[in-house]
Amino acid sequence: MDVRIVVCGLGRVGKAFVNLLIQKDKDLQKRYGLNLKVVAAVDIGGAAVSPQGLPLQDLMAHLERGGQVETLPGLGKKGYSGAEALSAPFADLLVETTPTNIKDGEPGLTHLLTALKNKKHVATAAKGPLVLRYADLKALAEKAQVKLMISAATAAALPTLDVGLSCLAGTEVISAEGILNGTTNYILTRMHEEGTPYADALAEAQRMGVAEPDPSLDVEGRDTGNKILLIANEVFQAGLSLKDISITGITKVTPEEIQQAKKQGKVIKLIGKVERKDGKIVASVGPIPLSAAHPLAGVRGTEKAMSYLTDTMDRVTVSGGKSNPIGAAAALLKDVIRIYKG
Repeated sequence: MDVRIVVCGLGRVGKAFVNLLIQKDKDLQKRYGLNLKVVAAVDIGGAAVSPQGLPLQDLMAHLERGGQVETLPGLGKKGYSGAEALSAPFADLLVETTPTNIKDGEPGLTHLLTALKNKKHVATAAKGPLVLRYADLKALAEKAQVKLMISAATAAALPTLDVGLSCLAGTEVISAEGILNGTTNYILTRMHEEGTPYADALAEAQRMGVAEPDPSLDVEGRDTGNKILLIANEVFQAGLSLKDISITGITKVTPEEIQQAKKQGKVIKLIGKVERKDGKIVASVGPIPLSAAHPLAGVRGTEKAMSYLTDTMDRVTVSGGKSNPIGAAAALLKDVIRIYKG
């Protein structure tokens, strides 16, 4: 089966996705019968476009030399937009990897809306459009009878949604707790294990490339909040928005609090949580002291994990998964495969 893909965003995740297509081309055809062709690669200044499929190795070599997609010889189009590519008849599916924008969701929101209105499947790593317009996007996908896959937006390679939606089918999920941000978990791990002050642990994470130069999205808990919101709405059908979630980050966690928890045999983790409470679905984010017996207590460093409590399967926990562009790209590829192979 030929699948014609529009990739919007050729940053680290977009490039990693294209490289995965190159590396796994024969395996995808042999195992799944899928011939995944990129017919448009769109970035800020324009696009490279070929209805027959772009020469991906040539494209990546061009980008590695410092070129832009719109200057790819013979195939580049300056000013060509994602909306134009997604309105064209030669595309089947959008892979969205533009940067997360929680203010207005753009440019990802326009890309998702255009794709769904034109009855094209979507696999997205961008959280902004989903956080801001989740219900609208789901309704559009349902009306168009296409798939909207969001695994890469909910902790990248960690299969949070796969477990909650597929592996726990037939159960009632009572609660979900997750360590969903590798940066904050690294900082808290250093504070707990080495007694490192918060500011020093953050600076160390930035030197290592674990934390961004502006770490506020992570350390203030907003990244975890975005992810737990999507998990709540997908797994619990909660219909929540960000304003419904209580969010506290780790910036005010003191060494004294870390040591007090340690004396009690506990460890402080930044936890995103969804639970059924008094007939409602309640979601929150905050630093919580966990007992040593808790399945998330031993999650160290940049690792992430998700733990579901159910009525019939008891507790099911999954951890690990690469927390980097390759992991996010792998989640996108997984979603593309699931769209066409169930």
